[in-house]
Amino acid sequence: MMKPMLSSHFQTRVPSAIRLTQIEFLKRMDQVVAVNTAIGNVSLPMHPAMIKRMFSLDAPGSPFCDGVVKYSTTVGEEEANRAFLHLIACSGFSIQGLCSQITDGGSQAMELAILGVCGPAGSGTRPLLLIDPTYSNYASMAERTGRSTVAVTRHLEENGKFTLPKISAMEKVIQETNPAALLVIPYDNPTGQFFPQETLRELGALCVKHNLWLISDEAYRGVFYTHAQASSIWGITEKDVPGITGRRISIESASKIWDACGLRIGALVTDNKDFHQRAVAENTANLCANVIGQYIFGALLHESKEQLQAWFQQQRLYYHQIAKDLTASLKKEVPTLIVSEPDAALYTVVDVRNIFGTHFDANDFIMYCARKGQVPLDGIKTTLLVAPMDGFYSTRPGQANPGRTQMRIAYVEPPEVMAIVPKLFAQLLLHFQKEKIS
Repeated sequence: MMKPMLSSHFQTRVPSAIRLTQIEFLKRMDQVVAVNTAIGNVSLPMHPAMIKRMFSLDAPGSPFCDGVVKYSTTVGEEEANRAFLHLIACSGFSIQGLCSQITDGGSQAMELAILGVCGPAGSGTRPLLLIDPTYSNYASMAERTGRSTVAVTRHLEENGKFTLPKISAMEKVIQETNPAALLVIPYDNPTGQFFPQETLRELGALCVKHNLWLISDEAYRGVFYTHAQASSIWGITEKDVPGITGRRISIESASKIWDACGLRIGALVTDNKDFHQRAVAENTANLCANVIGQYIFGALLHESKEQLQAWFQQQRLYYHQIAKDLTASLKKEVPTLIVSEPDAALYTVVDVRNIFGTHFDANDFIMYCARKGQVPLDGIKTTLLVAPMDGFYSTRPGQANPGRTQMRIAYVEPPEVMAIVPKLFAQLLLHFQKEKIS
């Protein structure tokens, strides 16, 4: 008997690079414990103001005290929208003329942004221009919505630094592919590269020159480890870049800085009122974002600039210490390993090309760790989950993928657990090498 067919889109679906190892590990039947650094699933408590609201949902004055949970408007609750704008302002940027819309996490904001500015795949398309390696879900969202992506590529040097493409190289790709928008991640996932305000001005000028939208993923805004000031597309003024107004979109999230990954609250912020109104219209089919999540996040509106700046500083100190310790320990445990030196966000990229050569596929090692790798640590069989980097690059057919020898490690376990990651990585790598030889 014939069975109904899946769509061609579903037939090609495989798990994302950041989720694949966890899915494979959960198939194991042994008693091995996994240290999961494959996904940025932050394990810290939320901001205290948010925690207070979460545990007071039934308190007098709470909109949920009577047990009723109704839809919000599609644009989202005013308090939650104002909270996102308040955070931008408290980071030192003007919010004059900005419009905000609450979304189901930053992920839905990505999808709406791509839908709103990029043309459908096919002849005459207007793709999204990425700076590779970039967060893998952008390519996935583009494919889901029938859009396409093009990319310029950064390279991880032997000294652990990623090199930004020259403006001339970006212009060449723009002239060849006619993109609709440029995506930047100023506090970059996955590389940990920090884009100072000067760099964002240069990229803004490029967008004005070629009439592109400028989309900025600012989920990690505030977490950087240099002596520079915070940066944002909202810090680009008309005096800096005439014509920048009306072409900017930022993707905001409660997940990372506010330690609320599972809350699934984000925002789409823009200085283009027409884009904002049509994005809200598009999202009416989804009705609204999580109203309890909006209420919990909205607590941040009532925190002062000084209180929020203190929180940013606390987050920076916490992640910077992990970054420094992890980098030093990885280099000590595996001296030939190339280890990135992040200036922002909460990720380290490692490259094994000097160990295995450029034809090595890091997915083999990652799947070994997920499916059967184990190391005894204090009497407990343990393995390590990391993310393969090949899914963060948009390489063309026949083109070498720099991510084949690279892996991303997220600082999402407690410091005492992150401290064992370098030794765990080194021992699993050694076991994998021995198995390959035998």
